[in-house]
Amino acid sequence: MNSFTAREVEIAANLAAVARRISNAAEICGRKAEEITLIVVTKTYPVSDVKILYDLGVRNFGENRDQEGAIKAPALPNDAIWHFQGQIQSNKLKSIASWAQVIHSIDDLSHAKKLDSLSLEKEIFIQISLDGMTNSEVRGGVEIDQVSGFISEVLKLPNLNILGLMAVAPLARQPVLAFEKLAKLADQIRRAHPDISKVSAGMSNDFEEAIGQGATHIRIGSQILGVR
Repeated sequence: MNSFTAREVEIAANLAAVARRISNAAEICGRKAEEITLIVVTKTYPVSDVKILYDLGVRNFGENRDQEGAIKAPALPNDAIWHFQGQIQSNKLKSIASWAQVIHSIDDLSHAKKLDSLSLEKEIFIQISLDGMTNSEVRGGVEIDQVSGFISEVLKLPNLNILGLMAVAPLARQPVLAFEKLAKLADQIRRAHPDISKVSAGMSNDFEEAIGQGATHIRIGSQILGVR
């Protein structure tokens, strides 16, 4: 008979609760839960938690810091998929590219060009600013009116595969309004570039609203692993 630690029981219960919420949110808007990729964000949590998640069937993991991802990624089998979603420092790109298969936070053409030169192939999301402010003032992201041109430039880079758009809802606004704006932009981009069809949006406090507006990838940490 298997015996489980308190931490294993806690994470399993939280993961199941989030899965139910994903399923309910998808059903409300006429979608299927299978359309949505859950990325469990493991920043600040130990490798032991990452291994518990893997044993529970999680295969998509997210990190905001290169230092942590570089340590945790080698601890799991090769079928684990690692997503980098933090702000990029140019001098960290080579290391990030060594362990992250998907990078969600491309918003600078120089970073895209450097990543292209480092990788045989890498999947990326273009980060969009929903704040209406410049990159230096908020969380980063390409301004909405510059997205089409930015994508056109990135498409010239042979080793980068643009999956879709990523955004973080501004803190001072209702998330659903931000995600509605993102959904409209994603639809415009999808019409021009059918292969750029994914949307990475929604975190622990707003993932249900993001699912309601078409998110295909959600990034959840504290609802599963607890508040640090």
